[in-house]
Amino acid sequence: MLLLAALAAVLFRLAGLLTAVVFLPLVGAGVLLFADRAREQTLRQTALGASALTFLLSLPLYFRFDAGLAGMQFVERAPWIPQWGIAYHLGVDGISLFLVLLTTFLTPLALLASWSAITARVKEFLICMLLLETGMLGVFAALDLFLFYIFWEAMLVPMYFLIGVWGGPQRIYAAVKFLLYTMAGSLLMLVGLLALYFLTGARSFDLLELYRAPVPAAAQTWLFLAFFLAFAFKVPMFPFHTWLPDAHVEAPTAGSVLLAAVLLKMGTYGFLRFSLPLFPVAAEALTPLIAVLALIGILYGALVAMVQPDVKSLVAYSSVSHLGFVVLGLFALNPQGLQGGLLQMLNHGLSTGALFLLVGILYERRHTRLIEEFGGLSRVMPAFAAAFLIVTLSSIGLPGLNGFVGEFLILLGAFRQNPTYGVLAALGVILSAIYMLWMSQRVMFGEVTNPANRALPDLTGREWAVLLPIILAIFWLGLYPQAVLRRIEPSVARLIQQVEEGRARAAALEPQTPPRLVSEADAGPKLVTGAQDRRP
Repeated sequence: MLLLAALAAVLFRLAGLLTAVVFLPLVGAGVLLFADRAREQTLRQTALGASALTFLLSLPLYFRFDAGLAGMQFVERAPWIPQWGIAYHLGVDGISLFLVLLTTFLTPLALLASWSAITARVKEFLICMLLLETGMLGVFAALDLFLFYIFWEAMLVPMYFLIGVWGGPQRIYAAVKFLLYTMAGSLLMLVGLLALYFLTGARSFDLLELYRAPVPAAAQTWLFLAFFLAFAFKVPMFPFHTWLPDAHVEAPTAGSVLLAAVLLKMGTYGFLRFSLPLFPVAAEALTPLIAVLALIGILYGALVAMVQPDVKSLVAYSSVSHLGFVVLGLFALNPQGLQGGLLQMLNHGLSTGALFLLVGILYERRHTRLIEEFGGLSRVMPAFAAAFLIVTLSSIGLPGLNGFVGEFLILLGAFRQNPTYGVLAALGVILSAIYMLWMSQRVMFGEVTNPANRALPDLTGREWAVLLPIILAIFWLGLYPQAVLRRIEPSVARLIQQVEEGRARAAALEPQTPPRLVSEADAGPKLVTGAQDRRP
């Protein structure tokens, strides 16, 4: 731990706070690489120490963040491949700040949750978890498209191994499916990234420069689709969601937590950071189609979740529904929808991450996730049942818990855009309450009918240490959402301004309507242009 603290101090002094936060888990993975694999307890403590220290190091990002500024903060920039316009460029604003904090907050909890669940290849598992954390943090902090793409791709490898090595019986199928879907989207994004580089004439991958570069409206649709598909696969939106249930069901608990809480948010983050500000004309034109896909995802995910016999599969399909809400809010393109979408990204990470942790606790005790195998657990595990109920209510948006304000703002933004969207989305809220409460009732309440459940132990001290921070965060965001909204509001306003400015730049590139002759009986011929009429 002292070695990690010393290395963190060196990173901070040589580069900066954000670099230290992003790469400290990588440093921890490097330390583990040379450690003795036989000393499993030391390996676990080292990995947990690296991730916990990363979280502590990330806290100044929140407390020193200037809530009145809309631009990037904690910016670090250094030339990397200058002849190609590539730089090492990091920074956070209100859009990315809380995603960085969510990642650093949940990773040590996921590692702690896997303390007794992972018994094979412990060293490799811990290295993969730390590598994954660096990849996720890099995605949210990178301000250079080339650097962003490197982090985006690097993150896939450890998650592939987490599913494929430490997953369930169908882990190889799920891991390959996850990799193929996400790689297909990544290749499309790479093509769009290169096209953007040459088309704008900026000859730079710097995102802040590309925001100011005009992109012709005719090219925006193709570029938007290239980036959109990459992010839609990651969310995943309907109909690109089929890899998600398999990956969730087969992944180990720690992998499911980070997959649901953080990795899926990379898609919605990509919409905000790239799709909307870079290609605003195409985004506006395709918004009705995207809204329809989001609504289908909301209703389809809820209906399919309702009939799942496996608790983990139910939570996986609920993510399809909940992230449909997020996409609907983001593409409402108004302040309420965008703020609600951002807040709900954070809320979903906490609620769904906690649900997967709770399901993992059940699986460790019973080695089954089938709903029919449970019932009456509140009688033998009252503390577990209380935690499960709180997280379930937060997932369905009970007022006073974290999910309410985000859903309310999304619905408000959807109603402002199109009342029909708001009505259909509200139906999704009702369905969410039905399947979550029904599942909770079947698992937690009633009589204990299965003898195998009569002697189940309640939450241990370690499990309390995992769940209690998330439950406190659920109440904190539910009672005081202003702690987040105050910091994201200027960045959301700036994003809307960037979209409007991008539309104006694209319109300026459009050729003027050529003059044409129109005859008039009383005035003779006159010249007519796209802007005004002028008599010769």
